Amino acid sequence: MNILDPTRPEAREAKLRYLDADFQIILEGEFVRCAATGDPIPLSSLRYWNVLRQVPFKTAEAAFDALVRSGE
Repeated sequence: MNILDPTRPEAREAKLRYLDADFQIILEGEFVRCAATGDPIPLSSLRYWNVLRQVPFKTAEAAFDALVRSGE
């Protein structure tokens, strides 16, 4: 089992502040949840987020679909 695997029972969800090209860890953890799918995203794999809404996305497609739905 991978120590960074967010499906581990003892894995903790992180709380982040999303910035323009980076994020700031507010509460330590191993993963965040995708705003579109609810899937866990290991922090090492986090690449997509919305700064205005302060939410993460697992894939570029999920981020784009959310952007289209919101009308931003």
